[in-house]
Amino acid sequence: MVEHSTITSYITVQELLEKYPMTLHIFMDLGLLCVGCPAEAFHTLAEVAKEYNLDVDQLLRHINNSVRDDASPRKLR
Repeated sequence: MVEHSTITSYITVQELLEKYPMTLHIFMDLGLLCVGCPAEAFHTLAEVAKEYNLDVDQLLRHINNSVRDDASPRKLR
């Protein structure tokens, strides 16, 4: 299993996507235009949540769950 630390609101969008590309779907599902924006290298998740009027704790839970689920061992069918 891949170890990962808990993602905080201080990580930039670019850092998040580089380290955890599986989180891209969260931005897409929420209609966030951060991906591909020139400011993604500078904007933190806290700033994104504020800009889009999102609960930062809920956003972080969603992101951390996605990373955790992706790192979980898959069962064979």
